Amino acid sequence: MQVITDHIPVSTRGRNDIVDLTAAVQTSVGRSGLSDGTATVFVPGSTAAVTTLEYEPGLLQDMPEALDRLAPIGARYHHDATWHDGNGYAHVRAAMVGASLTVPFAAGRLLLGTWQQIVLIECDNRSRQREIVVQLTGK
Repeated sequence: MQVITDHIPVSTRGRNDIVDLTAAVQTSVGRSGLSDGTATVFVPGSTAAVTTLEYEPGLLQDMPEALDRLAPIGARYHHDATWHDGNGYAHVRAAMVGASLTVPFAAGRLLLGTWQQIVLIECDNRSRQREIVVQLTGK
């Protein structure tokens, strides 16, 4: 069993920017030389999230709209009262979606569904430079 850690730099635009990470994660798997195992994709920080969805125009609108209903911008957040940075909603959204995702791979290929992509959701109220961690465990 081996553990290999890789990093994927990502620039985001802020406010619900959704970035498809699938090809970059697959590149990490291929470059690792591992054939079978799991890829854990993790975003350090508390205002972004990682999940899967079908990366298509409708869902690229649906997901931010759903997040807006669950944790609306402009609502009262105690975080904002403490830090005055206006991104309390971003912390709540990121916590609801989650900071990591684990995907199995076999024969050097991610085992994703046909319409399933790995995505980063930038929840913060400004653009960010993110360094996504991909940790591969396998043989």
